Amino acid sequence: MRAIILEKLYEWSLIPYQSFKKNQAWDMGIEDLLQYSKNTLGYEMGRFLLNNNFDLQEKLESHDVFHVLTGTGTSVPEEISMQFYLLGNGKRSIYLLTVIFLGGLLFPDYLKMFVSKYRIGKASLPFHQLDFKKLLDQPLARLKATFLIQ
Repeated sequence: MRAIILEKLYEWSLIPYQSFKKNQAWDMGIEDLLQYSKNTLGYEMGRFLLNNNFDLQEKLESHDVFHVLTGTGTSVPEEISMQFYLLGNGKRSIYLLTVIFLGGLLFPDYLKMFVSKYRIGKASLPFHQLDFKKLLDQPLARLKATFLIQ
């Protein structure tokens, strides 16, 4: 039930959140991402989307990049843990803070995991603010090593 509550809140907030985002949509799809060389950020992002039966969401592409870079799954607790990771990495937004607040409130049994992800994010060099579209051709392993992403 608690996962359903967060999923509904996400659905209701998606369009307003996208409209407030100032960044440009990437104007590409999974097929475009899969054209990148194997083991690059672009290719791995295409595989992530394909494997999870997702599409790129306009203006929210970096969210999928965060999944690929951090190796975070897509269950509700994992989504919340990724927001804790990003908080540790220095990202700040009302959306992130809302997810963390509600996630901590609805999933207190995962608090240990959330704190662990926060610490891992803090130990990584800041990457949340990068223009990932320009990095799609870069090897994923190099990006992870450069930013100390575990």
